Amino acid sequence: MPASSIDTFLASSIMIVLVLSAIVSTSNTLRPSMNETLHRNDAERFQQLAQHLLLNKGSPTNWGSLRDLVPNSLGLADSASSLPYQLDVDKVSRLNSRNIYSLPYSQLWQSLGVSDVSFRIEIKTLFNLSTTLISTASGVNETTYQFDVYAEKSGAPILARLHGYVVVSDYVSSFLSSTSSNGHSSISVTIPNAMNETAILLTFAKAESSPQIVAFNVHAFSHNSSEPWPNGTFTRLSPLNDVLNVTFAYTNEEVLKTLVFTYNYNFSLIEKSRNAQTAEYEIPRLLDSSPMLLVITGRNESSTFAEWSSYPQVPLEIGADFDTLDTGAKIVSFSQIVTINSALYEIVTKWGGTP
Repeated sequence: MPASSIDTFLASSIMIVLVLSAIVSTSNTLRPSMNETLHRNDAERFQQLAQHLLLNKGSPTNWGSLRDLVPNSLGLADSASSLPYQLDVDKVSRLNSRNIYSLPYSQLWQSLGVSDVSFRIEIKTLFNLSTTLISTASGVNETTYQFDVYAEKSGAPILARLHGYVVVSDYVSSFLSSTSSNGHSSISVTIPNAMNETAILLTFAKAESSPQIVAFNVHAFSHNSSEPWPNGTFTRLSPLNDVLNVTFAYTNEEVLKTLVFTYNYNFSLIEKSRNAQTAEYEIPRLLDSSPMLLVITGRNESSTFAEWSSYPQVPLEIGADFDTLDTGAKIVSFSQIVTINSALYEIVTKWGGTP
């Protein structure tokens, strides 16, 4: 399928969903009849549960931003919005096990309150973005790295506008590009040789069909240094309630820079507090249809690092492992386009019950 066709398909699907969503009532009529349908594991019941999860705000309605609180009733809807299928950035982030304030599946299952049903949640961008380092050219004063960027959906290329950044310590540069009809783009970034740190390439892609369809990719690579450590080796980054909570793995870590990036903007973050093991940074509220990428660079003795987290913390998967279920179990899957902080994502929920 050519790129123009897949972009048109995505745009049409989103418009249909948004039009249908506008006429859906978010009242208590959508609340699952948990007791009346206790042993009914048909597709209609599972669909009611899926809608309940996405259209209900939960209790308390702001449970996502309350760090250690377990909701009495599970719902992912944004408490500040009256529109359907608008999800709360913090409720979503607390589904990701990388967040220090995440909720385990056992607590989510209890909060949903349906004892005979198992479920799984997956949230991801509407298309995929990948980057591959193609070549390195070292000069006297600087080194140029060439990357191939590829945007695709189910193997079909995506036409997209690209805005990216390269970060090394406290050095930041940016680039603009776009993918061609085959979904690829060749980009070059140049870094001064005076630096010998871990570098990361942050790439955002907005589909030509809609500015709300955004994907991102983070690629760590070495610049005059040893191979990068895996993300999360030195810090655990937990964005919540417009604050980046940083937990340090070692007491002697030196922070060089803490930054936030979106498709259109990038800023240094303001430190709120710091001690030997933790730090907090304020996350600005930016009017951009884009996920945020939060980056921290630093040193630990002779090792340098550049680590990151997204906000909302997607992609993510949490829930029951349906691959291990009895072959007689009924499993139903639902896919829905949702909005989180003005950008569009896909949420897939799987539901299972005993026959």
